[in-house]
Amino acid sequence: MTPPVMEARDVTRHYTLHAGLFGSRGTVRAVDGISFTLQAGRTLAIVGESGSGKSTLARVATLLEPPTAGAVLIDGQATSDISRAERRRQRLAVQMVFQNPYGSLNPRQTVAATLQEPLAINRRGGRRDRAAAAEAMMQKVGLRPDQAGRYPHMFSGGQRQRIAIARALMLHPRIVVADEPVSALDVSIQAQVLNLMMDLQEEMQLAYLFISHDLSVVRHIAHEVLVMYCGRTVEQGDKQAIFETPRHPYTQALLAATPSVDPRHRQNTSTARGELPSALNPPAGCAFHTRCPQATDRCRAERPALRTVEGRLAACHYA
Repeated sequence: MTPPVMEARDVTRHYTLHAGLFGSRGTVRAVDGISFTLQAGRTLAIVGESGSGKSTLARVATLLEPPTAGAVLIDGQATSDISRAERRRQRLAVQMVFQNPYGSLNPRQTVAATLQEPLAINRRGGRRDRAAAAEAMMQKVGLRPDQAGRYPHMFSGGQRQRIAIARALMLHPRIVVADEPVSALDVSIQAQVLNLMMDLQEEMQLAYLFISHDLSVVRHIAHEVLVMYCGRTVEQGDKQAIFETPRHPYTQALLAATPSVDPRHRQNTSTARGELPSALNPPAGCAFHTRCPQATDRCRAERPALRTVEGRLAACHYA
């Protein structure tokens, strides 16, 4: 097997909340020991409710924030304790597509300027070369060259996200972190953008770290799935195994809450009760025990280890 383009080893990201000048209110454990590998041409979907730590993990993966502990490796090289030049090279290998195409584009820049800006900042090519590269990328994402002089407000939401995807690909990264890239779009447009991303992945052998709370979207695009709850992995494995035979009660609850017209995709499991616990003060034992219909005294006292269960990883005593 080829080496992974990205690897996370027990990554944590904690934030200390301060009260006054000298006091401390506690530590928010936004990401608390996440590990995964990401191969070229593959998509790893990170799923979970809002507040589970998905976007924090995305910021760490794109080198926008350093991990509190653990390590992120790109092409086998750690992202910490390296030279400034090497860090710059690593950052060019990872690009991000943001959730909101209405807010992620500069309203004062034309499409041509938006796409050429990454090349200009990194001093790649002359003015004509950058213009040609931007035009070629517009065609690649399904936009016409004659639209290059237009501004973001002149495009629909789906077209704006195509521009955002084109901008992320201008530097030809190996890894794209997509944080809820279609959640702000109409359902009729979501499939078009997802199909575009899949076509680009096949053509350019891109590795996607795909952040989402929508399991119907994940079912369409992912190869592997990592389910997060309170900053930790509760289930991780091949998409087919996760969707067809989920072993963690939280994964079962997420699938039960996902609408589907296909009766094969409907789960008979009850949904989770209550709300996600605070990351500032997570419950003892299994963090999901406060909402789990199958919780026992052991769940309340002992944190379950992430172990192999039927070809995937699950953190449940009774998986």
